[in-house]
Amino acid sequence: MPGGRLTQQERQQIAVGLADGLAYAEIARRLDRPTSTITREVMRNGGPAGYRADLAHRATQQRTHSRRQTAPRAAQALPQAHGRDAAAVRDYQETLTTVFMTSGLPKMMARVLGCLYTTDTGSLTASELAQRLTVSPASVSKAITFLEGLDLVRRERDERRRERYVVDDDLWYQSMIRSARANDQFIETARQGIGILGHGTPAATRLENAARFLDFVSEGLIRAAEQGREVLYTRTRTTPDGTTTPSSEAPPPSARAERTAWPEK
Repeated sequence: MPGGRLTQQERQQIAVGLADGLAYAEIARRLDRPTSTITREVMRNGGPAGYRADLAHRATQQRTHSRRQTAPRAAQALPQAHGRDAAAVRDYQETLTTVFMTSGLPKMMARVLGCLYTTDTGSLTASELAQRLTVSPASVSKAITFLEGLDLVRRERDERRRERYVVDDDLWYQSMIRSARANDQFIETARQGIGILGHGTPAATRLENAARFLDFVSEGLIRAAEQGREVLYTRTRTTPDGTTTPSSEAPPPSARAERTAWPEK
């Protein structure tokens, strides 16, 4: 029976076994591992319903990395602006990356987004990202293309004509609108099927109900995003007595005008 830590491939097999409804003992038998190893692995990483191989492997790597650090991490890290604790910033970036992965982003895309969000400028070049994440420029390029397709990152040129990748407040709004509009194709196709399958039939009714539900939710989400957009541009300012009050900036032009101009994705 093999010993040592579970490999990423074994974790993927555990995930497949859980999806197939296999018992821990059967998964353990197929991997030639003790049942207790499989039970402990699953329960410490989300349980049977929430287990994900990539997140479980990442969590194990983080725990191992933390145990191996013998010198003070703050002394090893580069200085941070505003008197920040470099080790605390790095740990927080890892936490944010894991949250992005939990929400469905692949690992590299989550790492790039986490890195961008923890910079004051909210923008980095490909070489800066590659250096900070110790990955290849090709990996950064692939991640940026993926994130850009989800409206989570945008590109711009700086004064030196270098391409920079940016996260800013309005991208949250645009991503929310994109998510709402992602249902449009299904809604339209479902309504086409109603006439083909026959009004009032069980199949047509099922499609009609799904279309009406998604249409209602999408419209509500778009309306809420438009109404709440100003929250993204609210800043706090400190008054002479030390209290803080909101101070708003004008958001970009109306969303409705932008939405009609966007290409379908």
